Amino acid sequence: MSIIAWIVVGAIAGYLAGFLVKGDEGLGVIGHVILGIVGALVGGFLAGIIFKRDLTSGINIETIIVATIGAIVTVLVVSMITGRNRTGRGAV
Repeated sequence: MSIIAWIVVGAIAGYLAGFLVKGDEGLGVIGHVILGIVGALVGGFLAGIIFKRDLTSGINIETIIVATIGAIVTVLVVSMITGRNRTGRGAV
């Protein structure tokens, strides 16, 4: 997949991951998009190894699903590493 396609799929995946992961990690939309791009790379690589076929060709629903799963995992790992709570910040 070309770099432009990875960025587009990663941006979509990061945006979706922001909706699917409960709580506010303090990352914002841009942070989720960047983690989505990283998650798209990780998810595409791991899916290729697990399913032994190329799931990273083009921009389609299959690549978006793989990238979204990778983005969700990436957001959760970053939350665990930084020690942030995914339940929100509570009362202001």
